[in-house]
Amino acid sequence: MGEAKRRKNLGIPPREKTEDIKLPQLDKKAIQQKVRSTLYKYPIVPFLFYGAAILILIGGLFYVFKYFNIS
Repeated sequence: MGEAKRRKNLGIPPREKTEDIKLPQLDKKAIQQKVRSTLYKYPIVPFLFYGAAILILIGGLFYVFKYFNIS
């Protein structure tokens, strides 16, 4: 038995419909401009991200080699 039938049998009025939640629209050009201005201001940031990613990959490989005793 569905909720609508159960409400009707109990004498409860139908449920009120909720309004759809509207998400805010993202302005891609403004975000892109902020990212570009940050990268122009701090040009070392991409190198730091790449360096961190390489270190994480090397650490993961070391962990796998150590865990599975591969040598």
